[in-house]
Amino acid sequence: MEKPDRDLGWKYDLPVPNAEAAIDSRIKKPPRDLTDMNENYLELSRVSLKLRGGWIALGVVTSMMTLYFTISYFSHFPLKLNPAGLKELSWYIFFHACIFCLLTPYIRTDLGFPKNEPIRFNRQRRKVYFYQYRFELLNPFGRKNWGVKPVAYDWDDLTLEAYRIYAPGYGGIKEEVKISICKPGTNEVIDRVFFTDDIEEGEQYWAIVRLFMQQGPEAIPNFLHPSSNKDEIPSPNTEGKIVFRNPFDRLAPEVNWPAEMDLESRTAPAQAEQP
Repeated sequence: MEKPDRDLGWKYDLPVPNAEAAIDSRIKKPPRDLTDMNENYLELSRVSLKLRGGWIALGVVTSMMTLYFTISYFSHFPLKLNPAGLKELSWYIFFHACIFCLLTPYIRTDLGFPKNEPIRFNRQRRKVYFYQYRFELLNPFGRKNWGVKPVAYDWDDLTLEAYRIYAPGYGGIKEEVKISICKPGTNEVIDRVFFTDDIEEGEQYWAIVRLFMQQGPEAIPNFLHPSSNKDEIPSPNTEGKIVFRNPFDRLAPEVNWPAEMDLESRTAPAQAEQP
């Protein structure tokens, strides 16, 4: 059987879900806390949109500049209602429309991405629940492929993939860990989602998740347990550091799991559900 397809920049796969897990003793504090954890599930947060509001600001500045130059141009060269003048006007309208269409999908992601995209690992059900935001840049005005679309997959079907690619805009090297899911019994990848933007961090969190799924919360060191204060600002990991608070983050949509999936992802199966 052929190996599953991998995206550009793939380097290697992390250990399979049921491989023996151990937490590196060198870890003193993870980059971010676990969101929640109990006997049934562990929740991790993801933030795939790093600088919210950048495209909105660019869109506002670009629109103001194009409008200014348009008004300035026509104030010096008044528009004549003749074929030549109407043709000139149509080119200006086309120019504005192109700018609007190019920026629309990025502005839409700025407005639509939730504050975070949590993943819930339910050890009792052996399932993983993704609060996943989907978007399609080539179809900025569509509805089908846009918005939060939570999904659930079996724990055993997950594959963690490490990627490293040269990207000048990211300081030279861009790293990422993705989770891919294959159709059961095949190597056909049916979904691929973001996990972390750093390979070492991804390996650490994957080890924590596997340890939880194999042994439960008792196996997780106390310093990794979630903070009891969910509204703590700054977070425990930012002590002694200057933290930049993006005002656009406060306007981001809150996480709102579908009621049925929310209950299922946090609980153990009832006796009647068990095989």
